[in-house]
Amino acid sequence: MATRIPDEVPDGGWGWVIVLSAFLMSALVFGVIRSFGVFFVAFVEYFSEASSTVSWITSTAIAIQQFSSFGWALVFTPSVAAVSRYFNKRRTLAMGMAFTGVGIGSFVFSPLFQYLIDEYMWRGALLVIAGMMLNLMVCGALIRPLTLKEDLVRATAPGEGSLCCQGARNVIFDLLDLSLLRHWPFLTLVLSVTLINAGYFVPYVHFVAHAQSIGFDEYQAAFLMSVAGVMDLIGRLLSGWFSDLRKMRLVHILILWTMLTGLSLLAIPLGHTYPVLMLIGMAYGFCAGALTPVVFSLLPEIVGIGRIYGALGLLQMLESVGGLLGAPISGWLRDATGNYTASFVVAGTFLLLSSLVLIGIPGALSCSCLPPARHPQTKNAKEEEEEEEEEECKSMADSNGSGLEVQCVPIEPSSIACRNTVVA
Repeated sequence: MATRIPDEVPDGGWGWVIVLSAFLMSALVFGVIRSFGVFFVAFVEYFSEASSTVSWITSTAIAIQQFSSFGWALVFTPSVAAVSRYFNKRRTLAMGMAFTGVGIGSFVFSPLFQYLIDEYMWRGALLVIAGMMLNLMVCGALIRPLTLKEDLVRATAPGEGSLCCQGARNVIFDLLDLSLLRHWPFLTLVLSVTLINAGYFVPYVHFVAHAQSIGFDEYQAAFLMSVAGVMDLIGRLLSGWFSDLRKMRLVHILILWTMLTGLSLLAIPLGHTYPVLMLIGMAYGFCAGALTPVVFSLLPEIVGIGRIYGALGLLQMLESVGGLLGAPISGWLRDATGNYTASFVVAGTFLLLSSLVLIGIPGALSCSCLPPARHPQTKNAKEEEEEEEEEECKSMADSNGSGLEVQCVPIEPSSIACRNTVVA
């Protein structure tokens, strides 16, 4: 039986199951990454190595998995792309809901990992975490592919032959969508996200160690990341809800959250008391959580929903450079200066530079707000409009008082959209 091609993006249905899958994925993957700073102190003490050396453990794992698309990238990329394809009008909110798992995972895993280290040492704790990560297979099993009409248009575009008629080079070029390397707005977003990655993951590696270095115990330090995780959850939901209101362009929202995240990183060294450090950590968690769903909602606006899989994979591969270098640079600065002040200042600077790069995306310098997203009208809506047109014509005939019949010509949907656009 032939697969039915939906007339428009479902904006729900099985998409909510995809959101659940992405939620579980983000809790397991990014919850572990964000809480891995608890292991940092244990690694430094056990291996008797410098902070810059130990920092390569996390950063190398992140970079290799992003660049090669192995490991958690095999679950992350399809989950995020599937959410993008199942939602249009509520895409940013759906992204925010999917990524709330990051905040919940951070809140739960930081003290849990500290407990596991105390009970089973770091080796036993890693074995328990490995068993937890096997649940990612369940997340992958929930993803159901969705074919849209845009995919059929691209597949039958003139001048494109079948894969069997192409050379190996053209096949790789098409599968990876390397034509995006000539797409200037996409490359601008890639550069911006790379700079974000260079500073974004630094607190997850060094925030707990920084808190311990200024006199707080292990569980107090781990609790800071837990609270930041809760604020991350709130930030993702509120950011997704606000973005879908279309009061601001997505690129403007992303610039705002990126700038605020950078400023919160710059403020971390100013937290000398526990309440102040807690407030700064909460501000960082909220802003860092708020920017993530906006990034993945802006991507399909730039490249089109039909190219989301190739664009997301290419973005993950190229941005891995930032994730690879960020934490080691931070660790090296800590070894050179004796504290983490310079580390967080440089991390914040990376995000501030990223907000400046985003100005190069088309529409970033426009002060106008986008109107609400318009979607293809359903059959019922079209019938209602035709009935309204007929009633209008009848009233015109009655007002003319003549026996002549006024001929009603249905208005094309395209002309209606144009008229609405002018009014908006």
